[in-house]
Amino acid sequence: MLTLVSFDLCPYVQRAAIALAEKGVPFERRTVDLADKPDWFKAMSPLGKVPLLQVDGEVLFESAVIVEYLDETRGAPLHPADPLDRARHRGWMEFGSSILGDIWAIETTADAAAFEARRRTLREKFARLEGELGGGPWFAGARFALVDAVFAPVFRYFDVFDRIVDLGTFDGLPKVQAWRCALANRPSVRNAVVADYDARLEAFLRRQSSHLATLMN
Repeated sequence: MLTLVSFDLCPYVQRAAIALAEKGVPFERRTVDLADKPDWFKAMSPLGKVPLLQVDGEVLFESAVIVEYLDETRGAPLHPADPLDRARHRGWMEFGSSILGDIWAIETTADAAAFEARRRTLREKFARLEGELGGGPWFAGARFALVDAVFAPVFRYFDVFDRIVDLGTFDGLPKVQAWRCALANRPSVRNAVVADYDARLEAFLRRQSSHLATLMN
């Protein structure tokens, strides 16, 4: 049995959970409080971050490493078989990670101008994605891939953001909107978080001294 060391709001944990579910690999979750890290976790995690995957007495860290390991060792590959396509997917996975950095700034910056700059950046990045998507429903068409597992947690943030403020992120981007909807309905995506994830994320946002928090009041 594999063990996924988790934090309830971490999007990188969600990537690993989605990959495990898509592979049909049984695993158990061990949740850690990152605000009060226990000694066992400090000893196990070189970077003090989640996710961690415990495999046969070894510990893997960093989500990109974990999902690549799973793709190489468990079930049918989620990456494309063609090396060029595979490299392209990996590039867009990094693009997805850069979007998570923009989202973090949206969540935490107290400066209204910086908030607006990040909002525009998000819009520009999703517009770029619109040009990369085909007929769907997934990034590369009919076949769900690891790059989809990376973007599912990205889109999940906007389920909560949309209740707070209209960022206009997906306006006029029908392919991105359809992709977002397809991912939201995928069982592996739905089950990658705790049942009250939205409420926990909203509570986290309200605790921030941020411009977004002022829009929530």
